[in-house]
Amino acid sequence: MKVVVDAMGGDYAPHEIVKGAVIAVQEFGTELILVGNENMIKTELDALGPKSSKNIEIFHTEQVVTMDDLPSQIIRAKRNSSIHEGLRLVKDGSGSAFYSAGNTGAVMAVAKMILKTLPGIDRPAIAAVMPTVKGHTVMCDVGANVDCKVENYIQFAIMASAYASIVMGKERPTVGLMSVGEEDVKGNETTKTVFKQLSELGQRGIINFYGNVEGKDVFRGTSDVIVVDGFAGNVALKVSESAGWFISKMLKDELKSSTLSKIGALFMIPALKRIKKKADHSSYGGAPLLGVNGVCIIGHGSSNSTAVKYSIKMAHELAKQKLNDQIEKAVTVTDSGITS
Repeated sequence: MKVVVDAMGGDYAPHEIVKGAVIAVQEFGTELILVGNENMIKTELDALGPKSSKNIEIFHTEQVVTMDDLPSQIIRAKRNSSIHEGLRLVKDGSGSAFYSAGNTGAVMAVAKMILKTLPGIDRPAIAAVMPTVKGHTVMCDVGANVDCKVENYIQFAIMASAYASIVMGKERPTVGLMSVGEEDVKGNETTKTVFKQLSELGQRGIINFYGNVEGKDVFRGTSDVIVVDGFAGNVALKVSESAGWFISKMLKDELKSSTLSKIGALFMIPALKRIKKKADHSSYGGAPLLGVNGVCIIGHGSSNSTAVKYSIKMAHELAKQKLNDQIEKAVTVTDSGITS
């Protein structure tokens, strides 16, 4: 079981990508295929030592997708990019999963074109793991679909529930629907219809539906999964990232404001380190693109070697646990295939 890695994707590629890949091999024993410029990849591997290339294959490509490239242009003009070739390796069975920290729009577009979508799924969605006071919650969608129909929400719920059962180790994770109030009458016409259909799926035992959740519930861990359209989900994700930065900066400024504060900070260091570790997105790995016919993990553009390492681990685990088989099974047991 090999994970295919886009070595050229990300703000710090190929250095951080290759470094994270080598660490993943050393710590988890994963077998990898690094896709990208062979000379650049070999230079990075050589710098990491003579044993760094163990369990690593290189698939050479000339074309590289930049963060500024438009998905429509990439599909036409860069058909032999590291993203294209990497996903083709998964398509033909050479690899079991794909990971890229490159252009998110490009990965989504190419994955949908090459891997196609799973039967009964209209649109792929991105799921993100968020830290909470109780552990974690999975939010889906966080940016792939800014305009959603009722059936899209239903599909997000089924896919995210299957994903959460793997990453959280829960057989029946609770599924909440993001709304502006807890009552079933709250929300717009779309979300109120979604509420009714999710309730029906809950009664049939297909998902474990909790009900409506609000923005305040995200970090409280009210539900294991939060279903939301990609527009609001992406806003929530970005706000949470900036809130973490804001709180961190405020703490640092206040702890440096006086001699007494600096002394007190010394006693707080262990607790602050634990908080930082829990809130650090790099330890959660990337976000899966759910709904395509193959495991595809999208990393943050600023991913460092730690984030790369955990993303590769996630990709391997989702392939091993046969995530897509679980999604297809859940889709099949519904009367209409949950499509429009």
